[in-house]
Amino acid sequence: MIRMLDWRGRALDDRSFETDLPRLNASDLDVSEAATELINKVRERGSEALLEQSARFDGVAPSSVRLDPGTAKTALNTLDPQLRHAIEIGIDRVRLASALQVPESKSVEVAPGAVITQRFVPVSRAGVYVPGGKAVYPSSVVMNVVAAQAAGVSSIALASPPQPDFEAQIHPTILATAALLDIDELYQMGGAGAVGALAYGVVDIGLDPVSVITGPGNRYVASAKRLVKGQVGIDSEAGPTEIVVIADSGASADIVAADLVSQAEHDELAQAVLITTDWDLAQRVLGDVERRAKATLHSERAQMALAGQQSAIIVVDTVAQAVVVSDALAPEHLEILTEKALDVASRIRHAGAIFVGSDTPVSAGDYLAGSNHVLPTGGRATFQSGLSALTFLRPQQIVHYSHDALKEISEPLGIFARAENLPAHAEAVEARFLTEED
Repeated sequence: MIRMLDWRGRALDDRSFETDLPRLNASDLDVSEAATELINKVRERGSEALLEQSARFDGVAPSSVRLDPGTAKTALNTLDPQLRHAIEIGIDRVRLASALQVPESKSVEVAPGAVITQRFVPVSRAGVYVPGGKAVYPSSVVMNVVAAQAAGVSSIALASPPQPDFEAQIHPTILATAALLDIDELYQMGGAGAVGALAYGVVDIGLDPVSVITGPGNRYVASAKRLVKGQVGIDSEAGPTEIVVIADSGASADIVAADLVSQAEHDELAQAVLITTDWDLAQRVLGDVERRAKATLHSERAQMALAGQQSAIIVVDTVAQAVVVSDALAPEHLEILTEKALDVASRIRHAGAIFVGSDTPVSAGDYLAGSNHVLPTGGRATFQSGLSALTFLRPQQIVHYSHDALKEISEPLGIFARAENLPAHAEAVEARFLTEED
């Protein structure tokens, strides 16, 4: 079911091993040409194109793209009380963790009378995409909206595909969660077309363009976000989910297997990797993964993900080597199930989020841990961070110099400017002191 890679005795002190890492073929995810066409149709024909795309890809076309916010309030009134309580726990914890991400404004006096202030300003408007299809994701509403609200974004538009099983409307649990968060600008649209609509706006339904688009989705959504980047900001080009587990001989094979299968059930292209120093553990996990994958609700999907080229059990000689392999993979989610797990976590450089110890499964982060589950995939954790309040904030510098402070640098500034053959730069400063020289 899941392949074994025995890398014991293999030198991992150069990068040659990276060609053998379990990964998806990036070309399998590239649908940029199709995404471009879908976005262009929305730009040309507005809501008419969005409704056509809903009929084509979602199997149903809603009566309108924009949804009456009263529908969300009705959905909240009928939401299962236990589920509502669980969602509210998630909202409260993510809100607390997101508040920590908002930097305070700070000032520094670089010289007497010369002050630089660093402040962080939220974007005016954000678009949140919540996927549909294989599952319903109220957790994605929480993660995206709460982070934007923590940053101080005043206008948030939410898009999610219409559902054939719910009268061609957004899933009622998504709507109820939006109502809990006081989001009333709701659009029944999905895929690349929805991303294009958020980025460029749709006049005939009153959808104004947003400044930032966040939220996970399928490969069409990921490609569309890549295409509109520059027109708007994006969180990341999220692809299929990923889990890597670093484990030693003290780990429970059944827990490791359960965690691998928990992410494999998301998608046939999901990545599940165990990196371990113990051959016997690897063998036990192999059997437990097979048993669990066959018994789980989404068995076919999970088994395909585990059997794919992107998934593997890798056996190495030391935990230090496991860290090297994990950093090369730069996974979305990394679990550490080793002795002195916190110490091992401190040595990790590249991961979307790190889950430490046997009582901190990725599943906790998906829902109620308080961390944000919108994370970089496809190795992008080497240069991207997960979704946070910072995604919606822009650092901005305020510069204030007194007359004397400017005079102090006028001569060296003039030398600098003329060295770059930009004398007018120097003259703009010198003009402020001409009358004093007279």
